[in-house]
Amino acid sequence: MEADERIPADLSQRRGKTDLRHSEKTIEIRISGKVQRVGMRNCIRMLAGKLSIRGEVMNLPDGSVMAYATGDPILLEKFISMIYSCPRAVIRDLEVRECSLLAFPDFVITRSEIS
Repeated sequence: MEADERIPADLSQRRGKTDLRHSEKTIEIRISGKVQRVGMRNCIRMLAGKLSIRGEVMNLPDGSVMAYATGDPILLEKFISMIYSCPRAVIRDLEVRECSLLAFPDFVITRSEIS
């Protein structure tokens, strides 16, 4: 019991109240190349699930794929690098930008007319 008394007050208050969402961020990823009709959205959803990233991915009319991803910044960096491993896709360009924090319950594929 005495050991707990030596813990600084601010640290003891933070124990058990850690909210990881404070350290989360949302990024927008736009991928161009041969990325539609090759299973790219499904691959991205699968990668996101493995890393506990939430968001959505969709085809765009210009032939590119866009994804919004929310999660821990370190896991988001890993997620971005893993996108290049999606089979059958030929990625010409991958643009990433940080955007306002968006809340998603999970990672979903958003259907479009191109699907």
